[in-house]
Amino acid sequence: MRSSNPSLGKDTFYGLQAERGKMMTIQGTANKTFILFLLLCTTALFTWYQYFSGNNIQPLLWIGFLGGFVVALITIFVKKVAPYTAPLYALLEGLAIGGISAVFETQFAGITTQAILLTLGTLFSLLFAYRSGLINVTAKFRLGIVAATGAIFFVYIVDFILRFFGMGVPFIHETGIVGILISVVIVIVAALNLVLDFDFIEKGVEQRAPKYMEWYSAFGLMVTLVWLYLEMLRLISKIRSDK
Repeated sequence: MRSSNPSLGKDTFYGLQAERGKMMTIQGTANKTFILFLLLCTTALFTWYQYFSGNNIQPLLWIGFLGGFVVALITIFVKKVAPYTAPLYALLEGLAIGGISAVFETQFAGITTQAILLTLGTLFSLLFAYRSGLINVTAKFRLGIVAATGAIFFVYIVDFILRFFGMGVPFIHETGIVGILISVVIVIVAALNLVLDFDFIEKGVEQRAPKYMEWYSAFGLMVTLVWLYLEMLRLISKIRSDK
């Protein structure tokens, strides 16, 4: 059992035992995910308002990015604190997401609404496809998505390092046909990670994982959703810039 989501690795549920009547459920995980989504939206709207009010949001972006990264690491390595760190992660990540969204919105009016609708549409479409059996998570399917996700993050890391030297990985930031196609592929891989997350959470329920793993699993889904949303923003901006 394996997911390419770093917070939902193959050993996530290993050795965990739930007390009687305090086991992880699908409905409980869905409820926690909804709570985290609301928390993220709350701080995202706060940063959004600050930006369009003419205030400097750079400190908020740094707090969101760095704070969210640190809290995510703590959550991954100490799963039992997820009921406390997962909401904190959502609040911090919202600060960063709101600022990024506002910057894109000033360049491309309406892009935030488009990205949100596409992200939520993808989430519910893939959830329906998974629950109805239209998508079967086989070992080959899982391995392919894990490999593709790893390759994408490797390229992003290389690009981040190269930018310190005034360079970058060709095409991934460009708005031409090749750049758009690259973003389409990345969006597809990010979306398919949701399917792996659904499957992994279901396996956790089958293994009778403890109740706090609902928060941890909701956190894992939010990690994927944030990535998917950011890639949607990038893709839409490339398409609209290319017109």
